Amino acid sequence: MPKIAEIEYFRVPPRWLYVKVTDVEGNYGWGEASLEGHSEAVEGALDEFKDRFIGWEANNIENIWTSVWRLGFYRGGPVLQSALSGLDIALWDLKARRLNVPIYELLGGKVRNKIKVYAWIGGDRPDDVRSQAQGRLDQGFKAVKMNATADIGWLDTPSSLDSAADRLATVKSLGMDAGVDFHGRIHKPMAKQLAKLLEPHRPMFIEEPLLSENHEGVSEIAGQTSIPIALGERLYSRWDVKKFLNPVSIDILQPDIAHVGGITEIRKISAMCEAYDIAIAPHCPLGSIALAACFQIAACTQNHVIQEMSIGIHYNTEAGEQDIISYVHNPEFFDVKDGYVVVPEGPGLGIEVNEEAVRALSKNAKAWRSGGFVSADGSLSEW
Repeated sequence: MPKIAEIEYFRVPPRWLYVKVTDVEGNYGWGEASLEGHSEAVEGALDEFKDRFIGWEANNIENIWTSVWRLGFYRGGPVLQSALSGLDIALWDLKARRLNVPIYELLGGKVRNKIKVYAWIGGDRPDDVRSQAQGRLDQGFKAVKMNATADIGWLDTPSSLDSAADRLATVKSLGMDAGVDFHGRIHKPMAKQLAKLLEPHRPMFIEEPLLSENHEGVSEIAGQTSIPIALGERLYSRWDVKKFLNPVSIDILQPDIAHVGGITEIRKISAMCEAYDIAIAPHCPLGSIALAACFQIAACTQNHVIQEMSIGIHYNTEAGEQDIISYVHNPEFFDVKDGYVVVPEGPGLGIEVNEEAVRALSKNAKAWRSGGFVSADGSLSEW
């Protein structure tokens, strides 16, 4: 069996970290280890992986994953799991490309022919959602997601929530479905009120009504609203997910394939959730490789319901000209029609990474930094 010969990583704009693994026979695969705002930390973990895994059998993906988890003493968390995601996705891509099949064929085959998708509108300070939603409709999307609010106080004036309901009503008036992302920036006194305010407008889901670290509060809000509760981008393993399954306090889990340990772990998490009648809608405001990996999971996962797409997201447009199609030779892979993308049929991830562009744009690429809000009284609030 071919052994791993090289592990490389590339920091590319606007805020992504791509990984390439090559075996001794020249076969290669691409992965994504993006951890927004913390690229250097993940790069350090990938340097450790270079020391550990060059010379290992590239086919033994489960063994490599398990060795990272169980033989490092310290395990889990966003940094190590994001680095592992990049390695894991690249190994799956390498193996499937070598066998000339899509990754989903190695995971049992597809259960659907097309994948429902949604796109972002509104930015971190949401406004002008009508024209932005219309733009997404013109692109082929039937569903969108937007932030509920900008920065908001722990206990703010109730009228500060009114505009969120107005924006949701505006998007719904165009005939689109809409998810509303609380982004963990709203605390319980306001989150309870906002959920009640949005309920008559029937959002597709509310996302991170509270930070996932406050699972008791999430459970409380879930018991007070009929709106589906979604979260998961800040959960990094099946062990992190457990507390939301017993007792069940969510309806939709949103694991991020670039943060949760890659294809290997998201597949296991999805199976856990199916046993509790919880849907999977992977978080992915990231790059083309992470999104392609999500498509592979969507193709073969029964409880997958919808996929976030980052094309044209505000993080990309604020940074300049780079978007998910900037690093691939087959941009039609991401084409949306009537709210869906077609399940890919090409080998591996199904995308052909433009390595020349990756190497060129990675030179002197700066690390992206997370934003933040300062409240009127000078205190810090969640971004």
